[in-house]
Amino acid sequence: MTKPLIITLLVLTLPGTGTARTSREEIGTLADALSWLQQESRRMVRASQRTMKDGTAAFPPQVGIGYEAFWLRDYVYTLEGTIDAYSDKELLDACRLFVRSLRSDGAGVDCVKFDGTPIYMPGYGTMGQNPVADGSQFTVAVVWHTYRRTKDGQLLRESLEPLLKTMNAVPRNPDTSLVHIRPGEPWDRCPYGFTDTIHKEGDELFCSLLYVQASRQLADLLNWAGRAAEAESWKQQAERVAASIRRVLWDPQAGLFRAAAICCREHDIWGSAFAVYLGVANDAQAKRIATLFQRDYSGLVQNGQIRHLLPHVYWEKGCPRDTYQNGGFWATPTGWFIYTLDLVDPALADRTVIALVKDFQSGDACEWVFKDVRRLPNYLASATLPLAGIRAMIERRQSLRNSNEER
Repeated sequence: MTKPLIITLLVLTLPGTGTARTSREEIGTLADALSWLQQESRRMVRASQRTMKDGTAAFPPQVGIGYEAFWLRDYVYTLEGTIDAYSDKELLDACRLFVRSLRSDGAGVDCVKFDGTPIYMPGYGTMGQNPVADGSQFTVAVVWHTYRRTKDGQLLRESLEPLLKTMNAVPRNPDTSLVHIRPGEPWDRCPYGFTDTIHKEGDELFCSLLYVQASRQLADLLNWAGRAAEAESWKQQAERVAASIRRVLWDPQAGLFRAAAICCREHDIWGSAFAVYLGVANDAQAKRIATLFQRDYSGLVQNGQIRHLLPHVYWEKGCPRDTYQNGGFWATPTGWFIYTLDLVDPALADRTVIALVKDFQSGDACEWVFKDVRRLPNYLASATLPLAGIRAMIERRQSLRNSNEER
């Protein structure tokens, strides 16, 4: 995610939170790695806490002075991996902050400043002419996670209409139903926030995958509210968009999904892994993606962290090469990656998680790395989000074992 240059300095020390860093014990197994990462994620979440002007507890993407606002998608990624680090009050306050920050037309935020000002375009409003293409989907996600944990009926009742409005505000191609970024100049809008420096145009993979996920989550929320007919409609919407992703953006020759339909059509490693994780990729596609991950592993992975694109491939239009979102290696997608890789090489999937944790132990959970370069240590999504994929992988393995034992 992009933020102003003035706040891209490395934060090398933790603030005085009184929270001790988890021990750097030897990591030899997947279970060891999972245990360490769970502890470290909780520590980082608590150490990141800041207080907004209205008293709301905010949890920005990085521990210390770095990201000077409360970012929606990063917060959701902490909920996916480490929701037990929060109190119910913190969850409810943060959730209501993001829902009430929806724009009058339904657009979701990129982030909210600590003074309460909503920001709809990355770079504190400087990137793109229109709101970022993932804000609505992540707003649905924050309500879904918060309600699942708190079961707060008032939150559910007050959130549903704003969520329906924000999902209907997502820019989509009427011919394909996919999330769409208008081609040409001026720059219409940023795509998924972890590629917000990349000028994707046309139907866009990652935000369309997020739309599938958010449609399913909205269906759950509607069901929980007793609105079964509307829930079924959103389930069907999710399936229509998933089918369109498979039809429009799958490249059968490469065995990967393309990131976009017009500009920046490169094969998307993160997006392909996420498609498998969500079950959007069919079984044959998932197997092909997993096989490619195994084949090109050495060029895709650095110490358990994942490149956006294939080895030696760069975005058609993006930030400088071998930096940040254009060649850097990130831990954010590692959970999706290993969940996919596990389909063909479980041992390598385990080794990837172990390598990731060992790298964190030796140099902190950074936003991204490239060779000896390490940027923004104590980055929350790097530690928290992989937990969701690791747990899903373990659950799938257990389910397969149970199934085999029953035969």
